Amino acid sequence: MTRGNQRDLAREKNAKKTATKNKGNAEGLTVAERKERDAQILREKQAKKAAAAASAPKGPSPAKKS
Repeated sequence: MTRGNQRDLAREKNAKKTATKNKGNAEGLTVAERKERDAQILREKQAKKAAAAASAPKGPSPAKKS
């Protein structure tokens, strides 16, 4: 049972697809740079959340009427 050039065509198609696909480190950063960037983003998120919690009213929430 022969497949003709089907296998070769499939290999070429897959090679073309994977060549255009952007894998992995798209920003061109080193591991240390990426870690620092991610840590900075998390610190900003935590500061924003802390600020929102600080501005929220303190004490028990008002009772709901049924």
